[in-house]
Amino acid sequence: MRQIIIFDTTLRDGEQSPGASMNFSEKMEVATALDELGIDVIEAGFPIASPGDFEAVAEVAKIVKNASVCGLARCVDKDIDAAVEALKQARKPRIHIFLATSPIHRRYKLKMSEDEVVARAVEGVRRSRNYCDDIEFSCEDACRTEYGFLRRVVEAVIDAGASTVNIPDTVGYTTPPEMFARIDMLKKHVPNIDKAVISVHCHNDLGMATANSLAAVTAGAGQIECTINALGERAGNCSLEEVAMALKVRADVFKTQTNIVTRRLYPMSRLVATVTGLRVPQNKPIVGRNAFAHESGIHQDGVLKEPTTYEIMRPEDIGLPKNNLVLGKHSGRAAIVDRVKTLGFDLTADQVDLLFEEFKKLADRKKEVFDGDLRALLQQRIHEQKTQPQTVARDWTLVDYDLRVRSGKDAQVHITIRRGEEVLTGSNDGGDGPIDSMFTAIRTLTKFDIALKEMDIKSATDGEDALAEVTILLNRGESLYRGIGVSTDTFEATAIAILNAVNRIGDA
Repeated sequence: MRQIIIFDTTLRDGEQSPGASMNFSEKMEVATALDELGIDVIEAGFPIASPGDFEAVAEVAKIVKNASVCGLARCVDKDIDAAVEALKQARKPRIHIFLATSPIHRRYKLKMSEDEVVARAVEGVRRSRNYCDDIEFSCEDACRTEYGFLRRVVEAVIDAGASTVNIPDTVGYTTPPEMFARIDMLKKHVPNIDKAVISVHCHNDLGMATANSLAAVTAGAGQIECTINALGERAGNCSLEEVAMALKVRADVFKTQTNIVTRRLYPMSRLVATVTGLRVPQNKPIVGRNAFAHESGIHQDGVLKEPTTYEIMRPEDIGLPKNNLVLGKHSGRAAIVDRVKTLGFDLTADQVDLLFEEFKKLADRKKEVFDGDLRALLQQRIHEQKTQPQTVARDWTLVDYDLRVRSGKDAQVHITIRRGEEVLTGSNDGGDGPIDSMFTAIRTLTKFDIALKEMDIKSATDGEDALAEVTILLNRGESLYRGIGVSTDTFEATAIAILNAVNRIGDA
């Protein structure tokens, strides 16, 4: 079984999804979870991009125990030096440098000749190799690069010291047969290719990122670059959960294995959805709400008789319990702890105390508490508690609100919010509906020039008393900010989501 390296770029490319930015503590939480998931290489960010990116990469380098930690850099001295500095405390540092190679990029973006591109690439690899043994070089837009020139660049950077060469489908243009042919060509016609691992980084513009990545593996690639929930620029990247399970379920075809602890995939997916505010589509393969749902009577009958009739993997394999245990206000702490472990979450004693307190409050408002309700509490309340030490002084929280709505009349809201020791109260009597009234009141109190761009409401479980999960997308100038709120009260969840998004503006 050939070992495939899984390279995760959720913290770098994934964060480039509009509205998906994470604050410092959220990045640390995601990095720790990725390390526990069994990721081989974590691309922590682009150190030269901003002081915040540099700080995040440096801190991820400190806390990650098992994975290699990677910093991205252009083939520019200051970029490489920033990456070197940020990765100083990494146990296993990797510098990832890139330079475009396609004729479109050479002509219009770089304005460089083929010889100049090769020289710049070699110079960048050599400079990086002076500081670090693990160097990855990416031929940006490799899938629109001429075969002959791509071979030339790959051979040159391997000679210069690159131990991984990445062949990205930067614009999501290629197809599986083309990707197979390109990797096969490099394996057969680059003399020193045995000295480096071939990697692929596929974007999903035509919906073929996962298929292209698997085609590359079939042709001999040894590393797949991907993100949790397929996050990334434009239509996103190759989905980590999809390739991990494809390689596991169809090991008979691919003859490969990975280090991914697949039972952590579902909790990992939910964590990333929570911190980014980008919800997982219901029909998303592997981790979507419907991935193991069966509505057809024929399918239901088959699954009840033998699950493998319609399920090619077990829900437990990705960390999704098959049963849906019902808990109530008389349930004890031991039952909650057991269910939380089954759901794939590892909590400290303090976090268990917080969850149990929140569970009891919820159980008083609902007759039955389902797994979906617990997940919603875990995703919001525990996540808030984890990030509290860094944000308590600057984050707005909801204290109380009074909302009055009458048919044909303007909505009226009276709301109180808190930030540290600062408590503000305000009203709005002219809202076009309750959401508009609440949003206007919060905007006035926080003094941010923001607009409500999108709003999405869904229930965590079935039933009229289900927890409402509200996702808000705000825009301020050219920037987008997402927030999520959870409550049995939809309007309370809305206020929490708006404040969560506002707090992201303060972290930006």
